[in-house]
Amino acid sequence: MNAKLTSRQQAILEYLRRSARETGIMPSTREIQHFFGFASQTAAMSHLRALERKGAIQRLPGKARAVIFPEMLDREEIIDIPIVGNIAAGMAQDIEQEKQGCISVDVSTIGIPHHSRTFALQVRGDSMINAHICSGDIVILEFREPRRGDIVAALIDGETTLKRYFVENGGHYLHAENPDYPDLIPTRELVIQGVMVALIRRTK
Repeated sequence: MNAKLTSRQQAILEYLRRSARETGIMPSTREIQHFFGFASQTAAMSHLRALERKGAIQRLPGKARAVIFPEMLDREEIIDIPIVGNIAAGMAQDIEQEKQGCISVDVSTIGIPHHSRTFALQVRGDSMINAHICSGDIVILEFREPRRGDIVAALIDGETTLKRYFVENGGHYLHAENPDYPDLIPTRELVIQGVMVALIRRTK
């Protein structure tokens, strides 16, 4: 860190670190504004710029919520994974394709090569609860061919869901990890959109 922080800047830095640690996502400028009671988002932006000038954070241009800390620059294989929307872990439904920021992760931690094509989705529903995937969790998925038993984001008959993938007797189907939900067998198509490789849990 190149310069001493004011008490307010130090408080914002601690808030950013806590949010990143607990949720895996940096707070937006609006969230910073509301948390600290600023009159506008401009005030939050001004504090972020000051933290950047003083070397406490580094912001990635053109990316919402993309803030990294100096210690992250000393680690190799840090990538930004976009959060592209929500996915049902319940009955299949249309996916909400709206980018909601990104997560900066160490790929060696989640065990994928840095060149892998990945994306993230926020889970809604409880159909995967016995696989320890809860509503509100963020799942990181890789674009690749699934293996039997993989947890996948899948497009089944035009709707998207998060389930476990199985192949049996030449056919494939999706299995929920909650006995309250039935297996899903495609009548027209089953397209695997991504294979889950990691999970981030939000804490209260």
